[in-house]
Amino acid sequence: MPLMSQVLKECAIGMLTVDYLCKPEDNVYNIDFTRFKIRDLETGSVLFEIAKPHSCDPEDEENGDGDGSAGRFVRYQFTPAFLRLRNVGATVEFTVGDRPVNSFRMIERHYFQNKVLKNFDFDFGFCIPNSRNTCEHIYEFPQLHEDLIGLMVEHPYETRSDSFYFVDNKLIMHNKADYAYDGGQ
Repeated sequence: MPLMSQVLKECAIGMLTVDYLCKPEDNVYNIDFTRFKIRDLETGSVLFEIAKPHSCDPEDEENGDGDGSAGRFVRYQFTPAFLRLRNVGATVEFTVGDRPVNSFRMIERHYFQNKVLKNFDFDFGFCIPNSRNTCEHIYEFPQLHEDLIGLMVEHPYETRSDSFYFVDNKLIMHNKADYAYDGGQ
């Protein structure tokens, strides 16, 4: 079964992945996420923002600890109020290497204790070689029951996500994240 079909099948039945479904070297397009910002669309307030320094020394990265998941996992901490938001804008900035990128797509699944909360599917489209790109995706959050919100706050980092990135329907990147909603308490 082609890998995209496998990922879509797992998404359909709600399986959180245990391992990464591709290797870092599968990113032959040298796509590099350089900035990420989350904002509340109702108030415009920035909830989270991170950016890589513009002058990264490649030698520093080569002398790292060799962890194959380095840069592919993010841990977030938000306040409980985050779970009551309705619409959030996520702005990403990324660079592309020497090859054109056709049909760049992200499928992202969010889980709490291995139960699916929401599936997101975003199309970045075509990206020209050697370009810096910025786009904002709108996340419409499901309205969660107060009991579930309480459990998610009480169990930090049991809310997780898998983000799968495809070019021409081929998986080239797989990132993971986990979330706590007990910040500010």
